[in-house]
Amino acid sequence: MPKKTIQRFLPDPNKIRHHKTLRIFGRLLQDANLWHLNRRSARGAFAVGLFFAFIPVPFQMVLAAAAAIVFRVNLPISVALVWLTNPLTMPPIFYGSYLVGTLVLNQPEQHFAFEASWAWFLESLSTIGPAFLIGSLVCASVAAIIAYLGIDIIWRRSVRRAWLARNTNT
Repeated sequence: MPKKTIQRFLPDPNKIRHHKTLRIFGRLLQDANLWHLNRRSARGAFAVGLFFAFIPVPFQMVLAAAAAIVFRVNLPISVALVWLTNPLTMPPIFYGSYLVGTLVLNQPEQHFAFEASWAWFLESLSTIGPAFLIGSLVCASVAAIIAYLGIDIIWRRSVRRAWLARNTNT
């Protein structure tokens, strides 16, 4: 079942409750719905986590946790999925988002070379920034919708299979 599979990969709730960046939520983390694992909380958490994984902002974990609290979905899943974009995966994911943005805005791709400087960052906001941000929003929305529907379908099929197996055994 998806529930058992997901639970194997979930971080410890106590570690998340006491994580230094999530302490700002204080008592809000005591809501039991944030820790339940059912179809509704899992599909919403996958959508929230993947949405914020594609958004190029600092503190993605905090934003995913805030959204999980607002939508009352599983907080550990939401926070864990943000790490889909890590230092190894971030360049190809964000470059792909930039390419999607150029398609959406019907702009030609611009050649650029990354530089770790404030001047490069400010210059790129006007050149590649709009396509990158629009592409990130499109990719985030598509990933969230696919995750929401995909987890819902997988969960329902798994439950149906379990019920059929239970009925054939009796």
